[in-house]
Amino acid sequence: MAAALCPCRAVLARRGGALRALCGSVRGLAAGPETHFGFQTVTEAERREKIYQVFESVAKKYDVMNDSMTLGIHRVWKDILVHKMNPSPGTLLLDVAGGTGDIAFRFINYVRSVRERQLQRKLKHHQNLSWQEISESYQEDKSKSLGDSQVVVCDINKEMLKVGKQKAQHLGYSEGLSWVLGNAEELPFDDDMFDVYTIAFGIRNVTRIDLALQEAYRVLKPGGRFLCLEFSHVSNPLLSRLYDLYSFQVIPVLGEVIAGDWKSYQYLVESIRRFPPQEELKAMIEDAGFFKVDYQNLNSGIVAIHSGFKL
Repeated sequence: MAAALCPCRAVLARRGGALRALCGSVRGLAAGPETHFGFQTVTEAERREKIYQVFESVAKKYDVMNDSMTLGIHRVWKDILVHKMNPSPGTLLLDVAGGTGDIAFRFINYVRSVRERQLQRKLKHHQNLSWQEISESYQEDKSKSLGDSQVVVCDINKEMLKVGKQKAQHLGYSEGLSWVLGNAEELPFDDDMFDVYTIAFGIRNVTRIDLALQEAYRVLKPGGRFLCLEFSHVSNPLLSRLYDLYSFQVIPVLGEVIAGDWKSYQYLVESIRRFPPQEELKAMIEDAGFFKVDYQNLNSGIVAIHSGFKL
């Protein structure tokens, strides 16, 4: 009745509603596209900030928590990744989101062992050398234990890099190792620079996975290899239920007890569940331009190693 007596009021009400909706849309555009942070819906800018805070918070306890959460099995997974890479002396590796140095140190150890075997084979083929010649040859090759190999660790988080540098100093790693602050979605490197790109347990924390994959493709040399180690989707239904129970009921408790941070580890569990399954990630890697893309499930798909080549 009131609307019929005063039609202009209804018109104004409709215009006011439209104006409020328009303002809401403008605010949404200003805040940026929506994405997820664990099970929460947030803007991309909010997600980047929240993830940065998560890793700033857990950096000092990151290695201890990895051992606790995986019962130390993460070490085996990382060993498998480096053996799958099979780097030779002279390889230039970019390890993204590798702030604590786990992949970098394994890479250095692997290349050193390859160089050591090469040196032993070389000396065996020169049986007529004198002791002095053998010693000089050994010392010369030993001084170049990496054979011009280099690993660049790139991480967006200063605290994670700080922990990695401290570990490197403590463990005696210096040759062939450098640390760079950088975003996986916008890497601070030229095109066609690296032989291998690795990202271990980091790609699910990237806000735009498609951009990170495009950047990985850009910085790799033609013939270069992309390797990604990440938590994935369990294929066995019974194991999947047990894994969910452990993840949601135990891991956040460990986070609180060991690192004093329940929320960060609750997010890490949720981020695993939101991460694309193996076939979907494979398709994304192919969309970025990579060829011969495949994956290897470890422990029934708790983690998977995806591989691809830039041809």
